[in-house]
Amino acid sequence: MMAKFASVTATASALTLLVLTILLGAQGFAQTTPAGQTPAAPPAAPVPAAQQPAAPTSTAQQPASGQEPADEESTSRRKLRPHDYKNWTYNVGAGANVDSGATKTWVRGGGFVGAAGVARNANKYLGLRADFIFANLPLRDSTQELAQATGATSHVFAITLDPIINIPVTKLYGGYVLFGPAFYHRSGHLDSDTTVPGSACNAFWDWWGACSNVSIPLSGSFVNSSQNEFGYNFGGGVARKVPSGVEIYAEYRFMHGSHNGITTDFRPITIGVRW
Repeated sequence: MMAKFASVTATASALTLLVLTILLGAQGFAQTTPAGQTPAAPPAAPVPAAQQPAAPTSTAQQPASGQEPADEESTSRRKLRPHDYKNWTYNVGAGANVDSGATKTWVRGGGFVGAAGVARNANKYLGLRADFIFANLPLRDSTQELAQATGATSHVFAITLDPIINIPVTKLYGGYVLFGPAFYHRSGHLDSDTTVPGSACNAFWDWWGACSNVSIPLSGSFVNSSQNEFGYNFGGGVARKVPSGVEIYAEYRFMHGSHNGITTDFRPITIGVRW
């Protein structure tokens, strides 16, 4: 009977060992990838899927980044917007002189006038303008007889610095007024003068600037006149713009200078162009 029990025990142990061997082999077979098959990688696939929401986020942010160049472009456009006025304006004109004041006694009207200037504009209404003006002051025949001369030349150079007020009326027409200080240099020459040096002065010789005392200088220099005077000027004009952008203007001024009681007065009327 003991032999029979031992045989049964050995048989059971063999069966148990066989079952364990089969189970271990099945587990190893399940963990081993068969040859020729690509290993499945399902965990790698969700990674792009998880990153997909990031794309809409950057897409949603694109309008914000797109607005910055638009804002910069708008700001740049505002900065570069052209003025409705010119920073610098230049003018050249010519015309004739109308006599005035004490000068009218000795000088006839109609002398030639030439002018050139430049203006620095602060805006479309206000600016500062500098002008150089030449005016011929032809002596009257009666003046030459009083001076005992057969001919004469007389003229004045003026430099002005004026605030200018521009008055736009329409797109084509405008006006302006100006006023300010001025410097004058008046000079002249008498031809074939027969006045005797040392003779008593009269009103003409005073205006001519030849009489520093009560008599005409003995040196004979009285035939030439050269005087510097300070004074003022004021005036205005109208302008009309032509298709090329240049303006045609007409201007009238009153000019006055004085020194040691000697005065120079004239009123130039000029027509010219501004650009």
